[in-house]
This record gives sequence, structure tokens and C-alpha cells, in this order.
Amino acid sequence: MDATPVLTSTPFGALPGQRVTHTVTIAGTAALAAARITFTTTADLEAVTARAEPGWCGVTAREVVCDLGDVRLATGSPAPRVTITGKVRSDAAPGAVVRNLVSLTSEELPEDEAQIASNAYLVPGSTPTPIDPPPGPEAAAAANPTPARSMRGPTAVALVAAGVAAAGVLLTRRRLRHRRTRGTGR
Repeated sequence: MDATPVLTSTPFGALPGQRVTHTVTIAGTAALAAARITFTTTADLEAVTARAEPGWCGVTAREVVCDLGDVRLATGSPAPRVTITGKVRSDAAPGAVVRNLVSLTSEELPEDEAQIASNAYLVPGSTPTPIDPPPGPEAAAAANPTPARSMRGPTAVALVAAGVAAAGVLLTRRRLRHRRTRGTGR
């Protein structure tokens, strides 16, 4: 079945309080009966609107379901399009994962064979830090934290050293094998 949903989110990585538009098109050259696009997101959206060309949509804060009807996809013809617009809630937690998922189903593509498209990002920003350190012995530790040590450097050195050692063993074996074959006249 040559039918694939394509998801574009503008702006990608929308900030809390910012409007975002998700556009879904269907690429391919198939004929679909009772085509349906389902869009879900892990971010609560406010003032959500959705428009399907062709078809109609039902909307909630985290899900949009659009029934497109019978659709014939063809090269050179306009692709079916679903446009979803909303505002990311201003209380979206910094660092939260926002995952947008689109599935395409039809009589030819049942739910267990749905075609999927998705994108994801982290809500930008940092968590606020306290102005005053907590009282007690923890205050000194909070005021002068021990810098975290990364294991990335030592791990990379260990991996490079292991690779060099393995290459050395292979070269040594190859030289020994070469000497043996030269000594026997093969």
C-alpha cells in the first residue's frame, strides 16, 4: 500500500504559550476507502482548531481525529491535508517530552497496520533554582556543590585503547601466519 502520512510542526519545538501548527499530508499513489487521520500529542493544547481537506475533524486538547472519506492519491494531484492549530499551554513543564504522533488508517489499512509519522522534542527552559539555600548542613553542600565528573572521557579512552589492542593482536596474528606460509613455501 503506497500511502504514508507526513507530519510537519511549525514552529518545531514550540515554547509554552506559543501557537503551533501541525500539518499532515498523505504521500503516495493509493486509493483509500474511509481514510482516517488520528493526531495525538503529549502536550496539552489550548484553543485547538482542525481543518481537513477533504473531510471533517473532531478535536480535544490532546487528540484530533479526521475522517477524510474515500481518497485517491495520485502524482500531480493535491494531497489530502489536515491542519491543526493550537497554543501550547503556558504551564508546560520545562524539560518535558512533547511527542506528536499521526496514524493513517482506512479499510485497506486497519489499525494494526496503520501508517505512522511522528516527531518529538523537549520543552525548552530550565527549572527554577532556589534563591536561598536550605537551612542546616545541607546548605554548605548546596552552596558549594562538588562538580559532577563525566565518564565520557575515561570511557572513550578505554574504548580507543581496547580497539588499538585488538588491532595489534590481529596484525600480530597476520604477521605470524604470513611468516609460517613463507617458511613452508606456500
